[in-house]
Amino acid sequence: MVIDVETAGFNAQTDALLEVAAVLLKVSPDGMLEPDQTIAHHIVPFEGANLEAAALAFNGIDPYHPFRMALPEKEALQSIFKPIRNAIKEQCCTRAILVGHNATFDLSFINAAVARTKIKRNPFHPFSTLDTVSLSALAYGQTVLARAAVASGIKWDGEAAHSAIYDAERTAELFCGIVNQWDTNIGTPAAMLSDNTDATD
Repeated sequence: MVIDVETAGFNAQTDALLEVAAVLLKVSPDGMLEPDQTIAHHIVPFEGANLEAAALAFNGIDPYHPFRMALPEKEALQSIFKPIRNAIKEQCCTRAILVGHNATFDLSFINAAVARTKIKRNPFHPFSTLDTVSLSALAYGQTVLARAAVASGIKWDGEAAHSAIYDAERTAELFCGIVNQWDTNIGTPAAMLSDNTDATD
């Protein structure tokens, strides 16, 4: 499960979670890992949330713009978690492993929001992640998402970047490409990702 968040700062405990996007993955009939469904929501800053001006200038988000159609944190997360839980059940797993670019950052904001909203069933493993920063450094010698994407052959639109949907979908493409290269060159089947009882796509 590939996740990207957009936030109003770097502190998961104090700074607002503004966008979450999730990309489910699947194994194709020929055994290749590929992106499947994308689920995303704009999120209303939680009461008392800190909004760092520099962070908002970077991601271009106006947290209170009327056309954001933002949802409260709990409603947004429950909507995103439902298909993740369904995927976990289908794969006979117990938890999803969060895949992200700087994945611990994304997971920290997800975990903080779950605690804040008192959601009882967080589908993600509390600390295990797969990070495309490290994988991209190994595969392409790049750690920045845009540079890693270009190095992998993915077209990159700088104007669309820093939205949760765009970054999550490009991260998903990047992750699948690296896994499939490993499959082709080393021989580990991508389908093994769905055989782990502690993780799911």
